[in-house]
Amino acid sequence: MNNRECMDAGLIYNPGAGDIMAEQGACLDKMYDYNRTRPSEGAKRAAMLREMLAECGEGCYVEPPFYANWGGRHIHFGCRVYANFGLTCVDDADIYVGDRVLFGPHVTIATANHPIWPHPRDEGWQYNKPVRIERNAWIGANVTIVPGVTIGENAVIGAGSVVTKDIPANAVACGVPCRVVRMIGEHDRECFYRDEKIDWALIEQLKAETGAE
Repeated sequence: MNNRECMDAGLIYNPGAGDIMAEQGACLDKMYDYNRTRPSEGAKRAAMLREMLAECGEGCYVEPPFYANWGGRHIHFGCRVYANFGLTCVDDADIYVGDRVLFGPHVTIATANHPIWPHPRDEGWQYNKPVRIERNAWIGANVTIVPGVTIGENAVIGAGSVVTKDIPANAVACGVPCRVVRMIGEHDRECFYRDEKIDWALIEQLKAETGAE
């Protein structure tokens, strides 16, 4: 196997090899341009994002600055993904993000890792494992997600958490390391903040006014 094949297979490889660096550099140039667009250039940003990412569904929005090792080359977005300021993706392996996932500010998703034994790390060897974030998950501000993790559908990850293991669907999880604290339940259907009730009639009114789905 050559260096690039080892990279794609999740095996140890040299990320500083010339062919890899050349390909990566072209991706980083596109990211550089994206981060220098104006807030008023929404259509331009959307077109650039579709070009930068491996997949990008309808209605996705990534607030600059956006940082990625490969400029998003290995990031797969479903539809209506929203990322607040400072999303950082170490996208040496694939990152799969389902429809309507929300990212708070300054989230980090890492797929790259290094051997614990110091000698290969000293020589710069690396390996990568994909990350999956399933539909409608909400990732809070300053969350870090490490290589190989899956976060289930509808899961909520509390701000500042470090996700080192898989999180199941419909779970609320937080902490360092991140742990499930409870499952989403009937109280969440009724209340949006502590014991403050959701006014569903008001929501329907606002949806009608804005044409929202």
